Parts: sequence; structure tokens; C-alpha cells
Amino acid sequence: MSADIEALKRMYTEFNDRNIDGVLAALSDDVVWANGMDGGYEHGGEAVRAYWKRQWEIVSPRIEPVSFEPAPNATIVVKVKQSVFDLEGNPLQDQAHGLKDSIIEHVFTFRNGRVTRFDIREAG
Repeated sequence: MSADIEALKRMYTEFNDRNIDGVLAALSDDVVWANGMDGGYEHGGEAVRAYWKRQWEIVSPRIEPVSFEPAPNATIVVKVKQSVFDLEGNPLQDQAHGLKDSIIEHVFTFRNGRVTRFDIREAG
């Protein structure tokens, strides 16, 4: 489980650095990924890539992990601080999408050292 947590730490760094390939390398080919902006799920790495590219054309999110908690069924719950800025780095106001500054939980499911599923839920 500690290797999975280390992989997640690298994923958050890669995401914040906008290194899509670095994050996608940790995902299974058939990953199911929560779409935090529009709702629903993306299926497969190329769909996740397209989702992030579209998101980063609209906003500039920064995700800071606060804690990592192993959970049942090969999952890890990561409490994160999500901050969302406009493309000039200013805090968002009156956004029309689902992204906003908040403390939330990311739930990752692993198989053979790779992420197979990602869910978002309210922090508990």
C-alpha cells in the first residue's frame, strides 16, 4: 500500500505541474475517472487526457493532498484541498462549472500498482 501512496503523491505533483503523461502513466488502460467539472465519468486514459486539456483551457486548478488513508478493497482515500483559479491565476468568481475551492476526498482504486478507478466525494 505504501508504494500506491507514493504513486499518488507523484500523481498530484504531475497534475499540478500539468504533466498529463506523468499522471496517465500511473493509470490502467481501462481506468474509470470521475469528471469533477461536468459530472459522470471518463473511460480510458485518452478520455482523461481530453478532459484535463479541456478543463485547463477554462480554469487552473491546484490540488494539494492533506492526508492519505488506506481503505478496504485496494482503495486509498486522499483528503485534498482543491483551489481553482482563472487562467491568469486569480480566484474564480461566478463560475458556471462544478469546480470550486473546497476540501474534498479523492478515492482511488488500485489493481497491480495502477489506478483503475477514481471517485470524488464530500469530505467526511
